[in-house]
Amino acid sequence: MAGLVPPVTTTIPADASKTKKADEKTDYTNLPCPIPFEEIHREALMSLKPETFEGLRFDFTKGLNQKFSLSHSVSMGPTEIPSQSAETIKIPTSHYEFGANYIDPNLMLIGRVLTDGRLNARVKWDLTDNFTVKANAQLTNEPHMSHGMFNFDYKGKDYRSQFQIGNGALFGASYFQSVSPHLSLGGEVFWAGQHRKSGIGYAGRYETDKMVATGQVASTGMVALSYVQKVSEKVSLASDFMYNYMSKDVTASVGYDYILRQCRLRGKIDSNGCTTAFLEERLNMGLNFILSAEIDHKKKDYKFGFGLTVG
Repeated sequence: MAGLVPPVTTTIPADASKTKKADEKTDYTNLPCPIPFEEIHREALMSLKPETFEGLRFDFTKGLNQKFSLSHSVSMGPTEIPSQSAETIKIPTSHYEFGANYIDPNLMLIGRVLTDGRLNARVKWDLTDNFTVKANAQLTNEPHMSHGMFNFDYKGKDYRSQFQIGNGALFGASYFQSVSPHLSLGGEVFWAGQHRKSGIGYAGRYETDKMVATGQVASTGMVALSYVQKVSEKVSLASDFMYNYMSKDVTASVGYDYILRQCRLRGKIDSNGCTTAFLEERLNMGLNFILSAEIDHKKKDYKFGFGLTVG
């Protein structure tokens, strides 16, 4: 058949057969909201700064309803006192703390009173979805040791701002802005009228699904760097570097955070030779066992503690 045209076989190049992924363009009008300026090192602090203690600690929390609960805390152990010698001087102490907590989706009230006469209070009130008022106060019978502070936080679409006011003519302000989906930049200023001191600082934070890197510098002489690597959902490695170019003090540390099915283990070692470990194990629903250890061979200071948390 003369009218039939034989089929033509065309060879498709290998490059053309692959689907080309379009370059993703960043929408700078829809950036994520960053974390508060005061929490830029929170991942590193969780691993490197656990709440270690020495001696015995027992915490009990009883919920009276869905919003209100009472807490009791007993601690027994030595307390360090200032000394001009190189050796650490400790005296045995014991404390009882009574607390009341009211937690609502928009309002949080927390109060603590100790047997030594100290009274601590915290308030967090979400006036709107974007505006929050915080208040912290501590009252004590020691002269010039009581203090109070108010924080006014505003959460924007891609930024956060905060204004602080406290006793002693303390004023502060901070601003943190997302400049890309992973990078946030900001700064802070403060004025302490009672001590006639002022300062300004800058910070940056880079965050992905696997790592968090933070840098901070201030006119007071502080330089703080931290890095957290998320090895898996349960394991994180952290490091930080602290330098004060006024006093020339330098400290570096590395640590880990390991979350198991029934426990959480955190620890670190710093450039001064101080080693810390903190273990929280869930024995049963509402019952946790705590082990704390801190060893400083240079200062010959050894701290060991254990506790129970009920509720």
